[in-house]
Amino acid sequence: MATKIRLQRHGRKGYPFYHIVVADSRAPRDGRFIEKLGTYNPNVNPSAVNLNFDRALYWVMCGAQPTDTARSILSKEGVYMKKHLMGGVRKGAFGEAEAEAKFNAWKNDKQKGLDNLRNALAEKQKAEMQQRLEAEKKVNEAKA
Repeated sequence: MATKIRLQRHGRKGYPFYHIVVADSRAPRDGRFIEKLGTYNPNVNPSAVNLNFDRALYWVMCGAQPTDTARSILSKEGVYMKKHLMGGVRKGAFGEAEAEAKFNAWKNDKQKGLDNLRNALAEKQKAEMQQRLEAEKKVNEAKA
């Protein structure tokens, strides 16, 4: 059976929310699926992804073909990095402990980047709020 890792659309009109699922490629987009791997919410910045990493890695190693968006999500979560490192272990290029260390270093670096992005967005929002408050104060002083 040809399996695909794809997104199943939920949510209301104009406000999508997706379940990341493994499904038979012949099944309808929002129809029957084999296993739910997680969720993806593109409506927040940065987009929120909850993923069962071990099961996603299992299905990728079994040969499940992800759609383009699902591949992007899995790549950002590190599933493809882990698959790449496990291939190196299998070929004998390096040991399991070294692969785990490389993966953890990559994951920590990625987490720092996400934290920096969240902090920058929060600072920008705070600055905009302060600017609006000052503009409102000027308008109120002009009225008085």
